Amino acid sequence: MKKTIIIALLALMTSFAGFAQEITGAWNGILKAAPGQNLRLVFNITETETGISATMDSPDQSVFGIPVSEATFKDQKLTIIIQQAGIKYEGTLAGDSIVGIFNQLGSSFPIVLSKSVKKAEKPIRPQEPKKPYPYFSEDTTFKNTEAGINLAGTLTLPGTESKHPAVVLISGSGPQNRDEELMGHKPFLILSDYLTRNGIAVLRFDDRGTGESKGDFSKATSFDFATDVKAAIDYLKTREEINPAKIGLMGHSEGGLVAPLVASQFPGEVDFIVLLAGPGLPGSEIIMMQQQLIGKASGLPNEQLKLAVSTNKQIFDLIHKSNDSESLRTEVSNLLNEIVAEHPEIVPGGMENDQFVDMQLSQLLSPWMLNFLIYNPAVALEKVRCPVLALNGEKDLQVPPKENLEKIRETLEKAGNQNVTTIELKGLNHLFQESETGLPVEYGQIEQTMSPIALNAITDWIKKQVK
Repeated sequence: MKKTIIIALLALMTSFAGFAQEITGAWNGILKAAPGQNLRLVFNITETETGISATMDSPDQSVFGIPVSEATFKDQKLTIIIQQAGIKYEGTLAGDSIVGIFNQLGSSFPIVLSKSVKKAEKPIRPQEPKKPYPYFSEDTTFKNTEAGINLAGTLTLPGTESKHPAVVLISGSGPQNRDEELMGHKPFLILSDYLTRNGIAVLRFDDRGTGESKGDFSKATSFDFATDVKAAIDYLKTREEINPAKIGLMGHSEGGLVAPLVASQFPGEVDFIVLLAGPGLPGSEIIMMQQQLIGKASGLPNEQLKLAVSTNKQIFDLIHKSNDSESLRTEVSNLLNEIVAEHPEIVPGGMENDQFVDMQLSQLLSPWMLNFLIYNPAVALEKVRCPVLALNGEKDLQVPPKENLEKIRETLEKAGNQNVTTIELKGLNHLFQESETGLPVEYGQIEQTMSPIALNAITDWIKKQVK
């Protein structure tokens, strides 16, 4: 009898070990979201005492170690849920592959996973410069002493011995590397190359906690990013190749909110500012406009669009009125639960109502989002005295051009700034690409990274300021 039990236990242990070896490891796949828009995903699965745990990587977005809320493997079926991102993957192990469906917020994509590493399909990006460059390019690090972190970037210098004017590039929202890389494009690489070929030094750097830069991006707000930019200015002033009286800032999207913050806090240290699709209105207003424009252009049914806009308006009103984080969380949670109960169709398939509400809360009540929704860019713009160029694309659906350019100009001129230029560039989107619709889904499908029209306008204006 004892012998039988021991044999049975050994069989069970062998079976469990086989299961662990079978499913554990890095499972790689390519998500084909749209023509020309392929995204590599990796699920890293490890064995635990009770089953499995996992994290997800998105190498093409330079995001690694995304925590998985729930991971199970039973009867050859793998289920992975990332609650905060509205992601659910379900697949079946078949030989050396897992065949399944990737769901995110109502959209579904087939994806096959394997343990062989997937190579990124090289998109066609004709504007990317090829080495050797006709200028100096140096990878460097500098310290933000206020935050106690080191930041890493690249400094490009024209190939002459004179002291050069310089620009610090400031990326848009989300963790970005020094090239502001997204969907196969490297806008800041294109910008730095073009400007440096035209005699202007450029410093671009990885956001804190991204790439080779230290720090914690998840806990930072635009005010924290402003201290990183100030550290970049201080570093440039230590370089003998740079003219310390001719240092400017260029910010894209959220970077266009950060640049005026720095200039307003340190008057006299910023010689000029370029705002690329920078906000002139508070974040809550921009998101409401953005949601309507993108929803309409995407063909979202009117009823769904009305519900989304109404929901956001109620949530934003609560956020603007609140001065207590705990009560705000309760109020927003109650509101979302009421809306979900009345409109259960808004919850993605396979996700529980409470999971959906928690995901929304984590996004809406993050430090960055709360600051963005409440902050009014006019507060800093009113204090900016240096020359300002504000550019927007006519087809920008993320930072609507007319309303934001008008507000930027109005705020600056009312405060007495007499060197303000605003330009709406025909046919360009949020990334300043020549586009058809302006929808974000188009970004990766377009070969062009940045229109020469925008590059010329930026360069010509900067040259006039640094004469």
